[in-house]
Formats: sequence, C-alpha cells, structure tokens
Amino acid sequence: MISRSRRLVTALLCVLSLAGVTALSACSDSTAASGTKVTIGYSAWPGWFPWAVAQEKGLFEKNGVNVDLKWFDSYTESINALSSGAIDANSQTLNDTLASVSGGAKLSVVLVNDNSTGNDKVIARQGITSVADLKGKKVAVEQGTVDHYLLLLALQEAKLTEKDIELVPLLTDAAAAAFVGEQVDAVAAFAPFTTKALERPGSRAIATSAEFPGAIPDHLVVSEQMSKKRKKEVQALVNTWFETIEWIKQNRDEAVRIMAKRGAVSIEEYKTYDAGTTIFTKQQNLDAFTPGVTPAHLNFQAGKIAEFIVSNGLAQSRPNFDGLFDDQYVKAVK
Repeated sequence: MISRSRRLVTALLCVLSLAGVTALSACSDSTAASGTKVTIGYSAWPGWFPWAVAQEKGLFEKNGVNVDLKWFDSYTESINALSSGAIDANSQTLNDTLASVSGGAKLSVVLVNDNSTGNDKVIARQGITSVADLKGKKVAVEQGTVDHYLLLLALQEAKLTEKDIELVPLLTDAAAAAFVGEQVDAVAAFAPFTTKALERPGSRAIATSAEFPGAIPDHLVVSEQMSKKRKKEVQALVNTWFETIEWIKQNRDEAVRIMAKRGAVSIEEYKTYDAGTTIFTKQQNLDAFTPGVTPAHLNFQAGKIAEFIVSNGLAQSRPNFDGLFDDQYVKAVK
C-alpha cells in the first residue's frame, strides 16, 4: 500500500549525534567527493513516484546525470540520511526540512514536487459534521506529523485550539485503527490510512489539505555541499523532473503502471490518489519560491511551520531560512 511512512517532523536526527556542523560538513564533503554518482532518496508518497518513471525510462541518463535512486521503506530514515550526508538529495516535506535545519543540517530546497491537495484529512465519526464539533472530543493523530499540523490549522479556523480537544497521540496506522475501532471520535491521517479510517460506518472528512493551499508542500532537497559544488548535477536533476512530468502527461497509462508498481497498489487504487496530490509546474514552482505574504509562498509557509515545530518541542530554536530556498535551478529550466 502507498504509505508516506511516518512523515515525521523530527528533530531527533542523525546530525545531533555528530560533533556539530563541522562534522556534518565533513561528512557531506566525503559524500560529494566519492564520485560522480548522485544518490537521491525517496519514499512512498504519490508526489515522489515520478522519480521511478525517470529511472525506468532512462531520463536521468538522457539529462547527463548518473543517479542512484534509493528507496526508503522508512521515510524518517531518508531524512536522517540526507542530514548526515549519507545521500546527496532527498524527497521530503517542508516541515521535515525545517526540523533538520533546526538540528544543524545545511540544506537547500531546489524544487517543489507537489502540494498535498486532499490526501491529508481530518475524519470524524457519525454525528460530527464540522471541526467545531470536535470540542471536547477524542482525536487521534501522530504528534509532530504534517497531519498534526493540518489538525491545528483546522482547529484554528474553527476558533479552537489543541486544548479544546482530547488529543490521543498514536502512530498514524494505529490512529486509523483506533478510529475504526471506535476508540476515538476523530483522526487526522494521510492516504492510504484515510481510506482505512473511512471504513467506519457514517464517518466523513470534515477537513482536508485541499482547504489549506500550500500548507503541505513536498520538495527535492539537497545538501549544502551538493548545491555549492555540484551545480551541474543539481540542474540535471531538476531538468529531469520537469521532463519526467511532461513524459507522464504524454504517456499516462504507462506512467501510472510504473508508479502503481512502485507503490505496491493496483492501477485503480493508485488513480484514487491523483486528485489529492497536485504536481507543480515550472510556473507554480517560480511562484512558490517568490517571497510573499500568502500561503502560496514558501517563505510564508516556512514561518508558520517554524512556529509549529518550536511550539510543539520538535526543535529547540527557529530554523535559519538563509539560503534554504534556492530557485536558480528552476529558473534555468528551458
């Protein structure tokens, strides 16, 4: 089944076991100097499966870059691998990237793969028809995840806070199971656990990521050393991404077959996730990278997420955004 693993916003990263930023840089230097191959990490989320298409159709090679596309069953392990310098680039959320930066990692966001536009949901039992109805109710969620963040956004819009509900902290799969087992009144989760949660008779989604545009962006993130010393290869990766998205548009059936296989689901099951993940065009990338004061801008979302991770104890201090958003590669795509 498609699983974004535990999409965990974690500050307990490998960088914390290093002797500081100097050790991290040395680790990254070693990785960068190990050869011309670029190792990209990715895990189970529909917005990242196009990388599997790029690999199968030889598009990395076409763009002149030698890629080791490394699959991680554990999404959290992929975040730690990038932060420690074990891989050169990773597909990860903005939330997790900011948590890594707070822990001392030197990273650059070079591409917006997608935004979650419905695949993250707050689902409630029969009789609860709005987020406002959650007051005093038991809500299961994996603390620190983007779905915890989504829940807080939904509560805020309903003029409630986390203190107005009884939060039940559980891993996402256990949270969905607890909801189906009628142990809690609502759950915040991501696909495919949303599908599982909706098996409870009378249940319904009362809030989704579609209602909070830009709140959950996903990216290609590279190490600082990669961005500084291997610009040609980073550019080739970004070029490959946009060529892959175009190839998918022109060869939809074959592309879906490849991506469904990577997700270990049927083609029909995979298609149900399409609407909930919006793949970004070049123009949408440029718009997102442009500084602004609305949810469509990465700097605005980063500020909101930084508040979230610090207030929830997932980082000791607010991350430094200097050099974090690097749009030079998207701008150079022809």
